[in-house]
Amino acid sequence: MFDSKTLDGKIALVTGASRGIGRGIALALAGCGATVLVNYNGSKERAEQVVAEIANMGGQAEVIGCNVSDYAACEQMVKEVIEKYGKVDILVNNAGITRDNLIMRMSEQDYDDVLNTNLKGAFNTMKHLTRHFLKNKSGKIINISSVSGVMGNAGQANYSASKAGLIGLTKSIARELSSRGICVNAVAPGFIETEMTKAMPKSVLEGAKGSIPLGRIGAVDDIANTVLFLASDYANYITGQVVCVDGGMSI
Repeated sequence: MFDSKTLDGKIALVTGASRGIGRGIALALAGCGATVLVNYNGSKERAEQVVAEIANMGGQAEVIGCNVSDYAACEQMVKEVIEKYGKVDILVNNAGITRDNLIMRMSEQDYDDVLNTNLKGAFNTMKHLTRHFLKNKSGKIINISSVSGVMGNAGQANYSASKAGLIGLTKSIARELSSRGICVNAVAPGFIETEMTKAMPKSVLEGAKGSIPLGRIGAVDDIANTVLFLASDYANYITGQVVCVDGGMSI
């Protein structure tokens, strides 16, 4: 279904792509021919490692630093990308943070930080790329939400709110841009094996597996392959949807 020519000539911007799910998405898109802009805010070194991996695969990629919660910085990032590459075909809003706590202990700062990065960050990138997408009458936007945004999760009021808000944002922007052939969708990962989950106690992991109908933790590739599909021409008639990649958690 997918090969090294599937996204040939496409320019993809992936936010929060220096590790975890974002890294997996960047590698998958590059493996199918897209030139990938690996956005980071924390570790430039890790972003450069992703670019090096892509280069070793024979792909094209570049590091681009930007705090997506900063409206003006996002505007500048988009401007630089368009000036250099002439276009953006695929936008993946993956950048996200957690500041978990019960609401009675959650600080205002922790709530604001999560909303600003996870939700406003996606607004910022879409806002600054919308005019470009409309002009080209094409584009694929994939927002990485979460099963927590679909079901809610105790101790994650801020994170769940940001991811639920991202679903509403996805559906609204899909309605606004669909007449120009632009597809906007969301992917809602469940429990995915990343560095963070690998560090969890075995008892916690086993408890998580018990809540998953398929009985296993998901892999980063499960998310990356879904994004790859939505970014490809195979998904040209899909917009405004939320694809839960969660092993059945949200049933």
